Parts: sequence; C-alpha cells; structure tokens
Amino acid sequence: MRKFNHMEAMFLPTDQGMIKIFIYGFQSIGSWGQVIAQLEDVTVNTKGYSRRKTIVRSLTQLHQMLVKKNDL
Repeated sequence: MRKFNHMEAMFLPTDQGMIKIFIYGFQSIGSWGQVIAQLEDVTVNTKGYSRRKTIVRSLTQLHQMLVKKNDL
C-alpha cells in the first residue's frame, strides 16, 4: 500500500455518536484517494478518484451497514 503524505479528518456529530471520516490522498486532480468512515464499531473503507463522490459513497455504505445491522 502506498503511504500518503496528506490526511484530513472530518467529524460529524449524530444522535448515535460521532461519525469520523478520514481522507487520504486526492492531492492533485485525477489522483486517487481513500476515505475511511467509522461510527463506533462499524468501519467502511472506500477508494476512488473524485474526492467528493468518494466521501458520499463511503457515507452511503456506512448508512447501509448500520441499517442492515439494526434489522438483525
């Protein structure tokens, strides 16, 4: 795995806890990056070329996993 020199963190407060989003890469236009979203014990790892779309995709996957977890 490649090491990234650039990392950003976003924190979103919710009723269930704090959503932590870690963003690696996306330094120049067209370069790929990685987004890790986590809420308590559920973690999603997503890679892509578009920073905004990758963040939205990771949050969507996190939401789907939480809904599936609560249905059980």
